[in-house]
Amino acid sequence: MKDQINIHLAALTDDIVTWRRHLHQHPELSFQEYETTRYITDMLTQLAIPFRSVSETGVIGFINGNGKSDRTLALRADIDALPITEENDVVYKSLHTGIMHACGHDFHTATLLGVATILKKMEQQLDGNIILIFQAAEEKIPGGAQAVIASGVLDVPNLIGVIGQHVSPKIEVGKFGYRAGKFMASSDELYIDIKGKGGHGAQPHLNIDPVSISAQLIVTLQQIVSRYANPAIPTVLSFGKVIANGAANVIPDTVHLEGTFRTMDESWREKALSLMENIIKELPQTLGAEVEVEIRRGYPALFNNELLIQKIKKAALSVFAPEQITETDLWMAAEDFAYYAKHYPAAFYLIGTKCPEKNLTAELHNPHFNIDEDILPESVRMMTNVAVTLINDKAF
Repeated sequence: MKDQINIHLAALTDDIVTWRRHLHQHPELSFQEYETTRYITDMLTQLAIPFRSVSETGVIGFINGNGKSDRTLALRADIDALPITEENDVVYKSLHTGIMHACGHDFHTATLLGVATILKKMEQQLDGNIILIFQAAEEKIPGGAQAVIASGVLDVPNLIGVIGQHVSPKIEVGKFGYRAGKFMASSDELYIDIKGKGGHGAQPHLNIDPVSISAQLIVTLQQIVSRYANPAIPTVLSFGKVIANGAANVIPDTVHLEGTFRTMDESWREKALSLMENIIKELPQTLGAEVEVEIRRGYPALFNNELLIQKIKKAALSVFAPEQITETDLWMAAEDFAYYAKHYPAAFYLIGTKCPEKNLTAELHNPHFNIDEDILPESVRMMTNVAVTLINDKAF
């Protein structure tokens, strides 16, 4: 079947690149992926793959095998883009100002469309069923995974796993990264407004300075990471947005802060968020200011099913050279794929896109991020072979 997959893939390579470029040119933000969804459903219709919706955007496709088994495997791609203005000089540059596929979701979607095309051609050779998850809104809390889970489409008698992938500019192009167990962090967001009393910068004694209070609050909150967290537990607290709309000699009335908290231990996550909320509420008040805080609970930590990762690596090694299969590090980014992993056996792996020779080294969520399209067929080859192996080989 590996040879058959290669034959189908060779005939499909140009199409996969075309799909990816179309998606890259027409990015849409989380929960707004209407044209992207229409593009995918048009493709599924052409392939005679039945599908259904579980939310306003995104779509679930179904490939039913030859009926020899009720074994089912789910394959997931995310479809949304980011609020970033692209700065790449390429013919397929984003046509939507301020929106860009800077996280590779166009790559993920094109890959799954390629996998779907091949598996549909081979459906009578599949001793089980495939669920295709083109999931909306990975980039924005609360994410789209929970709608897929709540729909019940994955609650089938013999689900052997949910598999997802992500591009990685930290891994050399042509390599795939796997990690069993603890892999990615939880993610929560902090929104804080400190309300003081503005005035002349030369008269701080007549004011309640929310700028200095904000600075003290940020430093104090970092003590939770450096002095409360067990050093063995990965923990990150970062503030990426501070708005103090004053001037060189004007102290503003209000300062707005936005930050993110990430860790890989759910018990510590709860304790840390409680500590933060208490400090945020108490410290500004001690210094005479008022404060409003909102903590938006994000995605849980992602733990890969160890047995499923082992099976995927074994299947991958039957197609790719050992040096192409690597062990990846912990990653403090967050993914709502973690919700699948909480409910079902699940595995999330990385595809290397780092290619200095082609100047493709920009990190994710960067306006210069891009991928080497030569790796697209290898991405499809990986996921297709893994899917066929897991579905057909009951020893797995």
